[in-house]
Amino acid sequence: MNNIYNKQKKEIYIHLVSDSTGETIENTVSATISQFPGVNRKEFFWPMTRTEDQIKDITENLKKNPGLVVFSIVDDNNRSLLESSCKELNIPYVSPLDGLLNTFKKLLALSESKITGVQHKLDENYFKRVDAFEFAMQHDDGQRISSMSKADIILVGVSRTSKTPTSIYLANKGYKVANIPFVADTRLPEELFSFKKPIIIGLIKDPRSLMQVRQTRLKMMGENNQTSYDDIKHIKFEISQARLIFTKYAWPSIDVSRRSVEETSASVIKIYNTKGSSL
Repeated sequence: MNNIYNKQKKEIYIHLVSDSTGETIENTVSATISQFPGVNRKEFFWPMTRTEDQIKDITENLKKNPGLVVFSIVDDNNRSLLESSCKELNIPYVSPLDGLLNTFKKLLALSESKITGVQHKLDENYFKRVDAFEFAMQHDDGQRISSMSKADIILVGVSRTSKTPTSIYLANKGYKVANIPFVADTRLPEELFSFKKPIIIGLIKDPRSLMQVRQTRLKMMGENNQTSYDDIKHIKFEISQARLIFTKYAWPSIDVSRRSVEETSASVIKIYNTKGSSL
């Protein structure tokens, strides 16, 4: 573990492992490490990790570049394999969403225990919200596409349109929400177009506002060179492609540029109540 943090360079090695695009854990790490402005980080990014061979490749890299492992893996076998490898190498690892889920459950249980006289109603609401929260975590960032058919709502949007925070906020209200990232020139999962139950809602954002948010994110990551990720022309292209898809399939869309998560969620619920009643 001594090799993980270089005191002279004030640099920490971090491995981000995800069975999807990894946007959620990347955001979590960025938000956390921003509390330590003097620390630089060197990241090893392992998105779409879904096989044992991929876990083995990561393990080999960990031997050469020991570092904190931050992961989000749904498959129990792959998760167990990664954890075992970290233990054998004496490398610290963490799944940040686990703590959030456990805390959420405890908070809901605490709220329930403090109110008397409406036990049956509280039990029903409690389990509904817990189920919704677990569903949101399991179907975050494009994970488990096949079981997204059970969702109440599916959010589709380009990077940095608050898909995950909105999903979690709605889960706290009992809605089962999944979210899928929209990437320019990349077709959305075929299964999405065959779903009957979920209301699919697109999230868009003003290109310049999106550029500023992405530039801030890159600076937090220590990336000073401009990339297509924060290039205004590429962002405009992304937004235009997203609009075309939303229009083609008659998916309602919400511009989140000047909206808080609460305001976006309120608009989502309004659309859901309107369209859901006609299904």
